[in-house]
Amino acid sequence: MSKKKKPKVSGNTIALNKKARHDFFLEDKTEAGVSLLGWEVKSLRAAKCQLLDSYIVFHKGEAWLTGALITPLDQASTHVVANPRRERKLLLHRRELERLMQKVQAKGYTCVCTALYWKDHRVKAEIALAKGKQSHDKRATAKDKDWAKQKERVMKHSVR
Repeated sequence: MSKKKKPKVSGNTIALNKKARHDFFLEDKTEAGVSLLGWEVKSLRAAKCQLLDSYIVFHKGEAWLTGALITPLDQASTHVVANPRRERKLLLHRRELERLMQKVQAKGYTCVCTALYWKDHRVKAEIALAKGKQSHDKRATAKDKDWAKQKERVMKHSVR
C-alpha cells in the first residue's frame, strides 16, 4: 500500500500584490499576523486569494486589512455564510502599530499589503509603507527594468 502524498506548493507564498510594486514606491516593510476564520485558512491552502486592491486601514488603534479577496471553497463553507471581502485584523506589536500610524498620517503615505505567505503553520502578511508613483516614474521604472534585462543578456553572451 503506497500512500499518496499531496503535491508540495512551491515556496511559502500564498499571494503577491504585483500592482502595488508597480503603482507605489515601497519603503518600509513589516511582517504582521492575520486573524482568520477556519474557512479562510482552508481557502488559503488552496491559494484562492487576491490582494489586488488591498490596503491597510487604522481604526481605534488597530490595523485592518481591507479589500483582500479570499474566495470560499464550496465544500468548506456549506454551513457558514462567508463574506469573501471582510476586513481582517492584523496582529502587530503596539510600537510597530504606532510607528505605522504616524507615517501614514504624514502627507502622501499609505499602507498596502504586498504579500501573504506561510510562516510555520501561520499566515503572515507583508505590509509596506508606500508613496504613490506618477506616470513618468512608472515609465522610468520600466525603462530601468528593460535595461537590466539587456545588460544580463550581454553579460551572459560575453562570458562564453
